[in-house]
Amino acid sequence: MREGSVKCLSSEGFHRMAYVEWGDAANPRVLVCVHGLTRCGRDFDFLAQALEKDYRVVCPDVAGRGRSDRLRNKALYALPQYCADMTTLIARLNVATVDWVGTSMGGLIGMALAAQPGNPIRKLILNDVGPVITAASLARIGDYLGKPPRFDDIEQAEAYVRQVSAPFGPLTDAQWRHLTVHVVRQAADGKIEFLYDPGIAEAYRAAQQADAGKDIVLWPLYDAITCPTLLLRGAHSDLLTAEAAQAMHQRGPRAQLVEIPGVGHAPMLMDAAQIAPVREFLLQ
Repeated sequence: MREGSVKCLSSEGFHRMAYVEWGDAANPRVLVCVHGLTRCGRDFDFLAQALEKDYRVVCPDVAGRGRSDRLRNKALYALPQYCADMTTLIARLNVATVDWVGTSMGGLIGMALAAQPGNPIRKLILNDVGPVITAASLARIGDYLGKPPRFDDIEQAEAYVRQVSAPFGPLTDAQWRHLTVHVVRQAADGKIEFLYDPGIAEAYRAAQQADAGKDIVLWPLYDAITCPTLLLRGAHSDLLTAEAAQAMHQRGPRAQLVEIPGVGHAPMLMDAAQIAPVREFLLQ
């Protein structure tokens, strides 16, 4: 694994977006993996290791998360800025096309990019997200977003991650610890705190208010996608309904649909059974 960063531009100036990458740096076959709302690029370590012989796998920390800079203007935590940042990253990678895996927010970014004329996405994998995002899931996420507690030790932090991320499904102790250590840091006073910018909640709640507690519907964006698309859905997901997933299979790019049993929002692509359909789709 190698660490890197790229300078991205917003209306408030430049900010640094960090990323990790796996595999041969000269491999023209690139897979970009983008995480969910409060997560980070290290979520994809297991997937990257499984694919690094075939791909250069690049996993960024979206602005305000992980090792990336926080944005000065919190209103910029939205798809237009994220898409601009990813375009800068792809330019840095110096390849004509990329394949894309996006979990939740990362899938929305991929969907927005793949809908644009002349876009560089060759194959798109949407992990438990689509053009209909339920109000119930938005409310659940809003309950903890922007109000992160602080902890005395990593064990307390992990217990909290296990609680709020229970829909990830059954994971091993080592996997839960992995999902914890990369999204927290030790503060100056010795406490453990989350890495993500609490200001993300400002833009999130503004969007919720604008939609007046209704589902977010983005079908025109999805219908504009033309590249081969794979849709993964957690069988118990409250964000991507079974009805929306079936509609995605039948319209737009007519996504291949794979349902992951025993998981809600979202499959974390850490075990062989969840990685297998991703690998098959990318390499077929």
